[in-house]
Parts: sequence; structure tokens; C-alpha cells
Amino acid sequence: MQAKGTFSSPSLTLLPLNIPCSSSRSGSLSCYFQIKQQRKTICACVAPPLNIGSNGISKTKNNHMSKSEELHSVLEPEDDSDVLIECKDVHKSFGEKHILRGVSFKIRHGEAVGIIGPSGTGKSTILKIMAGLLTPDKGEVYIRGRKRDGLISDNEISGVRIGLVFQSAALFDSLTVRENVGFLLYESSTMPEDQISELVTETLAAVGLKGVEDRLPSELSGGMKKRVALARSIVFDASKATIEPEVLLYDEPTAGLDPIASTVVEDLIRSVHMTGEDAVGKPGKIASYVVVTHQHSTIRRAVDRLLFLHNGKVVWQGMTDEFTTSASPIVQQFASGSLDGPIKY
Repeated sequence: MQAKGTFSSPSLTLLPLNIPCSSSRSGSLSCYFQIKQQRKTICACVAPPLNIGSNGISKTKNNHMSKSEELHSVLEPEDDSDVLIECKDVHKSFGEKHILRGVSFKIRHGEAVGIIGPSGTGKSTILKIMAGLLTPDKGEVYIRGRKRDGLISDNEISGVRIGLVFQSAALFDSLTVRENVGFLLYESSTMPEDQISELVTETLAAVGLKGVEDRLPSELSGGMKKRVALARSIVFDASKATIEPEVLLYDEPTAGLDPIASTVVEDLIRSVHMTGEDAVGKPGKIASYVVVTHQHSTIRRAVDRLLFLHNGKVVWQGMTDEFTTSASPIVQQFASGSLDGPIKY
């Protein structure tokens, strides 16, 4: 039997792999290869950004782009103390296929950012580079101002947890919902099992799921699987002295869902953010998040700032309310779905 799943580290949920697995819980948990890091505990107390708007986005000086301006005229805020992740001139190729051709942007504390653009332009690739699953061929990635020189095995990077929620949910087929959500805790935490089980139940309730702990993924709908995957990404080790701020990266979170299920997931993404309130009425704990999406409903409901990737570069960025009013031909074409414009298929 093959089990699909994700691997987890103290700061990241990894790509799904197919590996043999026994049917028992203990066998299932022990058969997965683990990537463990010896990491120093670094104080990650994060002060709120110096100037936060009511929507949780950092207010910045001179960064509002008029509809006719090009991207290079957009000015970044001078103060970078609230920058959690920065990509600087990132290039990535696979063989002779050039995917990213110099991508630069910053993700700040409190932001809800969407990455949009035509298929094959590098949206998922830049997400995996931010997560540490891929290294850029050229350019740098900075985590809390510190350059990351390798992949997630780096033991010198700390101060931010990075969670990646995959398009397919990537749950372990042979594990129950409880075991999926608590997988990292069962494997590496010093918490007792009954405490882990209680924490898993609380986390599932936060994403609007109750009484599903003993179900298998095959017994869940597509929307429920997405929520379980989200719960697995936001559960944290309560035995740690310091809980680092977390950036969640969503890769097409509403792909394959009907409009109503999409709305549930989009609202859920908002609810677990620090500016939101989860399903049980508690404040969200996610510091910032990035959503790769094609769906207009996700753009409208789940993000505040947009980055538009085309031909491996960021060709436009702006706030969500500028998306449908922009004078940029490429943005107009994408927003309207027109066949006429700079994007060719």
C-alpha cells in the first residue's frame, strides 16, 4: 500500500511523497522519513508593524501606484523591520526552461498577499523557493533579514515558521484526521499524547471541523480535506518556550472546489490570520500569508495586495481594489478573461 503525505519540520510542511506504510498507527507514524533539525531557540517576539491600517496591512509611504505607472516606479517603505520574507532578483530554471527571471518582493508582518498570473509563469515555483523546497539559481531569499543559503535543512535560520498548504491537501491516506493534524507533534514533540489529542481537537474546531478526528481522508469531502490540511499547518507545539510568527503559503487552495466550498475556504484563510477570528471566536495566529490563485473569488475575498507574475517577472503589483480598475493591459486581460492582450496561449 502506498501512502501520500507531507513531511514536516519545525518550520515547514514538505512535499507529498509516495512511501510504503503499514496499517497500524504506530507503524504508520514510524515509517515516514523525518527531516529533523537541531535549531537554536531564538527569541521571536515580534512587535507590531510601526504603522498598521485597519485591514492589517502596513501603511507605507509613496507606495500607491497610479493606474498608468509601471512597476519600477513603486517605492518600498524605508523601514524593513517588519519584513518576514524577502525575495531579491530570484531566477530559477529547469533544464533549458527559464521559469523565474528576476523576481523581487517582500512579505511584511500582517500582510495578506496574492500571487496571480497566467499558468506556467512561476507562481508555485516562487512559493516553493520561499518555503525552502527549492533553491534559486541566482538571487537571494532572506528570512527576517538573514540570508538563507540552502534548503530547509539550514540550522542557522530562525525567527519565522513557514507552512505550505498544498493544492491537493496531501494528507496521509492511512492515518486518521487526528494523526494527520498532529503528525509533527507525535513524531517530535515532548507533549503527552492526550495533550496532543486535545490540541488537535481545538485546532480542528478553529477551522470549523468537529467530530472528524477518527475519520480517514477517504471519508472526507474535498473542502474538508483542505481544512484538515490547514489545521495541520497551523497546529503548534505548546511545549515550546517561544512560538515564532508563522507565514502560511497556500498553493491554489480553492482548486477543484465548488463556489460554496471555495467561499468556506477563502473565509477560513482570513479567519486564521492575525486580523481575523477563527471558527470558535479566538483571534487568528498567522502573522502573514501568501496565496497563489487563479480564482477571482479568492482574489476578492482572501487577499489585500497582489503581485502579478508574467514571463518569470513581477510585472504589476497593487491593492486588490486596483485589480479591476488598473489601466495595465496585462491586468485588464487577466481580470476580464479576454483572448486579446499581451498574454498569449
